[in-house]
Amino acid sequence: MTAPPMTRAPRRPAGDRYKWTALANTTAAVFMSALDGSIVLIALPAIFRGVHLDPLAPGNIAYLLWMIMGYRLVQAVLVVTVGRLGDMYGRVRIYNSGFAVFTFASILLSLDPFDGGHAAMWLIGWRVVQAVGGSMLAANSAAILTDAFPKEQRGFALGINQVAGLAGMFLGLVAGGLLSAWDWRAVFWVNVPVGLFFTLWAYRTLRETGKSGGGRIDWWGNSTFAVGLSAVLVAVTFGLQPYGEHTMGWTNPLVDILIFGGLILLAAFVVIEKRVSAPMIQLGLFRRRAFTFGNLAGLGISIGRGGMQFVLVIWLQGIWLPLHGYDYGDTPLWAGIFLLPLTAGFLASGPVSGYLSDRLGSRGLATGGALLFGASFLGLMLLPIDFSYWLFAVLIALNGIASGMFASPNSSSIMGSVPAELRGVASGMRSTFQNSGTAVSIGVFFSLMIAGLSSSLPHTLTAGLREQGIPAHVATQVGGLPPVSSLFAAQLGVNPIQHLLRPSGALTHVTAAQQQVLTGREFFPHLLSGPFHSGLVIVFAFGAALAFLAALASLLRGTSPTAEPLAPRTAATGDTLAAATDDGAEATDGEKGHVRPDPGN
Repeated sequence: MTAPPMTRAPRRPAGDRYKWTALANTTAAVFMSALDGSIVLIALPAIFRGVHLDPLAPGNIAYLLWMIMGYRLVQAVLVVTVGRLGDMYGRVRIYNSGFAVFTFASILLSLDPFDGGHAAMWLIGWRVVQAVGGSMLAANSAAILTDAFPKEQRGFALGINQVAGLAGMFLGLVAGGLLSAWDWRAVFWVNVPVGLFFTLWAYRTLRETGKSGGGRIDWWGNSTFAVGLSAVLVAVTFGLQPYGEHTMGWTNPLVDILIFGGLILLAAFVVIEKRVSAPMIQLGLFRRRAFTFGNLAGLGISIGRGGMQFVLVIWLQGIWLPLHGYDYGDTPLWAGIFLLPLTAGFLASGPVSGYLSDRLGSRGLATGGALLFGASFLGLMLLPIDFSYWLFAVLIALNGIASGMFASPNSSSIMGSVPAELRGVASGMRSTFQNSGTAVSIGVFFSLMIAGLSSSLPHTLTAGLREQGIPAHVATQVGGLPPVSSLFAAQLGVNPIQHLLRPSGALTHVTAAQQQVLTGREFFPHLLSGPFHSGLVIVFAFGAALAFLAALASLLRGTSPTAEPLAPRTAATGDTLAAATDDGAEATDGEKGHVRPDPGN
């Protein structure tokens, strides 16, 4: 029998410079994309003041939620599609186009010509376009690096790239506060010179070093996946908004319809992918344990990390900073500054863990990082509401170190387990799990927090207002408002009590001393502390449970199988079989470069 002809790997550019050029450019891209996912979170007060819109007024909460959630929703939905397009038509081509789209949208975001609700819609719309560009960058950057770097350096390169992404998420909190203190448009200006430079640099220096498979677009698969996942994530966003007399929207029939319809479409997507000749996703990838369990572990950590970030911001801005003498208007900036140990821990451990994963393997480091991540949640759960900052700083630094320990080896394990021709779609799937986890986490953690507050905050708030001379009917009305208003008021750097009492004019009917108490820095934090702590316990316990499940998934990934090509579809079943699975396949010891039999664990 004649041996099949050898497939020649694409020639890498001469010299060693190209891989470092690819690393520098993709690192800047991933950093920018992630930065814009969080920079708006802290800058929201300045943005809404700049467009003259009260986001907490009745009917305006949707603007606030879509400014927070819209960017991540679009990224979660599109990264797999643009990753597949990169596999088909060239990863560098799609990546370069993404830089141009991202930069163009940033320019138009800073040129908002409207006011009020129309201005908010302009921002939300161009944030969606910006997220499209960000998806094109995020989906193809890891694939470009995997193509450019040899296996023995891949963990380090992907670690740097992953660190840049999560560092952008954390540093966005500080940058948003600093830039919005100057001008709210500066939050978007910052992307323009950086984007222009790196767009031109990418077009001049990056080139295709991986395989482009060509093929056709799986329109049915793309449509069912995009619409199905969008429906689920939109339902999460609507679930956070009050509905009728309920504090949240989970009883809204529209939410049920969106979730049910979205899950049906996602199920239809799986069926379609098994039958079409050129699927959007090769489902055979999920027979590789390193790919499947690595993505499941990443999903668990993403849910925990995204929700924790949101809760910590509210904790600092709504309670701790006012109790320690900071004005509400200054709390967005200082919250970002006081969260710097989280960023420092991540920046310290991410590159180191990526370097070590090239030599020691991915499973141990990633599993240890997930366990430490869960332990930091337990530590935060035990903190008093008015904590000692050094202890808080140590715990969030440990959380950052744990994130870095997990992220780099996990990405290296996932990307090293897939064949070269599918690295774009594999990178997109990794980003989808991560971005979906972040989007879902805000809905889950916020819902748990509101559920914890709803049991005691109405009575506590009503009683506290009545003690300071607020009429009983006004106190009862304010106490019965959805807790989401109080939480978002604190998160936006607005004095919550002043905001809640303004419509009734009740503050003008109490003494000057009572006004000072009600609108001072301590009244609302003291009222909120007890109910908020109940919500924190629920939230952090849930986060710890997710982290320990992620550690279990990370442990179950086994050793990383060799990234052999997937076998062609069989004519009888139309299914795709993995050429190398964990059962009896040869495996590399976590990308260390030598081959040994797989022990099957």
